[in-house]
Amino acid sequence: MSSLGRASALLAAGTMVSRITGLLRTIVLVGLIGANAAPAADAFNVANQLPNDVYAIISAGVLTAVIVPQIVQAAAHADRGNAFISKLFTLGTVVLLITTALAMLAAPWLVWLILGQAPAEQQALAIALSYWCLPQIFFYGLYSLVGETLNARRIFGPFTWAPVANNIVSIAGFLVIGALFGTPLEQVQQWTPDRIAWLGVTVTGAIAIQAGILLAFWPRTGLRLRPDFRWRGVGLGNVGRMAGWTLLMALMGLVAGLYQNNVASIASGAGPSIAVMSNAWLVFMLPYSIIVLSIGTPYFTQLAEHAHAGEHTQVREDIVRSIRILAFFLVGALAAVLAAVVPASRVFTRFPGDAPEAALVLVAYLPALVPLAVLFIVQRTFYAYGDTRTPFLFTLVQCSLIVATTFTAQILVSDAVVPVESLAATIALGQSLSSTIQTLLAVWLLHRRLGGIGTATWMLAIGRFTVAAIPAAAAGWGVYILLGGSAGWTLATQLTGALGAAIVGIVALIVYLGVLALMRTPELDALKGLMRRFAPTR
Repeated sequence: MSSLGRASALLAAGTMVSRITGLLRTIVLVGLIGANAAPAADAFNVANQLPNDVYAIISAGVLTAVIVPQIVQAAAHADRGNAFISKLFTLGTVVLLITTALAMLAAPWLVWLILGQAPAEQQALAIALSYWCLPQIFFYGLYSLVGETLNARRIFGPFTWAPVANNIVSIAGFLVIGALFGTPLEQVQQWTPDRIAWLGVTVTGAIAIQAGILLAFWPRTGLRLRPDFRWRGVGLGNVGRMAGWTLLMALMGLVAGLYQNNVASIASGAGPSIAVMSNAWLVFMLPYSIIVLSIGTPYFTQLAEHAHAGEHTQVREDIVRSIRILAFFLVGALAAVLAAVVPASRVFTRFPGDAPEAALVLVAYLPALVPLAVLFIVQRTFYAYGDTRTPFLFTLVQCSLIVATTFTAQILVSDAVVPVESLAATIALGQSLSSTIQTLLAVWLLHRRLGGIGTATWMLAIGRFTVAAIPAAAAGWGVYILLGGSAGWTLATQLTGALGAAIVGIVALIVYLGVLALMRTPELDALKGLMRRFAPTR
């Protein structure tokens, strides 16, 4: 368990630095192209989101579902998995190159699927940017292939720290573009071919550097990687069967996401749209990434080992322990973000008056924070047992609900029941509802498979954390009001928004921990252990 603690601490530190520099990257980008009611920002987010969607699918679907369990099993081979991994990387590289080429050929069609209702000039800008952004698919895939292999070999740090270099390079590039061409570049007609090229080289070059950094750590795996096109005879057929279901999941998620952005584009130039939704999701993912990925990733590797060994009792204990610890941290983060939602949203807007509209989108995403953490553990338990079909089924339910709720949002706006300025928030709320239902279904299915996963134990723990979060969020909101609320200094600039959000969030967390201390919550020991690992030693 101490090794898990050290890995979690290392991942938490790397993820925290990565996310903080990622927030700085977004702040600089907002200063360059705007966010709320900025057509150029929506066009860029469409172009840059296409490779990001594929990366999210690869990292959370095919690779995590297939690669980690398979590499863990391959480590028991006489050659420590060398033959298997060489063939796998050769196949993966070929697939990534083909996928990237096909995506670039389909770029106009993909952009039309999202911005088909937007003006032709905005679609043309998104297409031009997408040609520069889509090569990121290859570099994201390479980063994930190498990173997941490092994780499977219990080399957790590089995968989490490499994105810091990506963010630093991006920030420098954005600042150079702003110095050369001025800011803000919010309107479509401001983007000439040379400006498009500068932005495209910056964002794609940063991803290539991120992937290259991971390759420098490959010698630590002890594996000899070489091209090998003989793909038969080492179990890749099983990988293909498992990846088939995750590929279908990927396609479903892509379709649902494209439809969401297509409907959200109706509000482009009039209120929160694709760019604001992207920034709100970034804030939503900040606690999720720091907490879930840093703590959950080492648990997943251990859980895969226990599942492969047939130690089902240990798997159940892993599930209960990981969900309780994740929920302990995440419910506190939920209280802090909810209390600081307006000043936090000000960080990603150019004007104070845009912050409340952007905050509404973030609030709509927040109900899914804890359910998605539970889903992370449940879904990866199925993966650890080599089952990708069941996750496909409950993901099918989620994607169907996302499409249905997004269609409902579009109807409500067209009938003037919901103002167009609230369209993005309505879509986000529908996604939260869909993800929560997906999690409930996934928990029930895993409970049936394993004959119980300690649901009552971790549900009671979540209830206890929620009781502590209510006064914590109220205290944080009270501090925000005391600081002047919407008319106060916390919304004056992006910097004061960040400072105000930090003050409000810290107060909420202190109250949350104080209430749990009075309740003698055992999960506080996990926090103490984590703090000891970060504390300097003699």
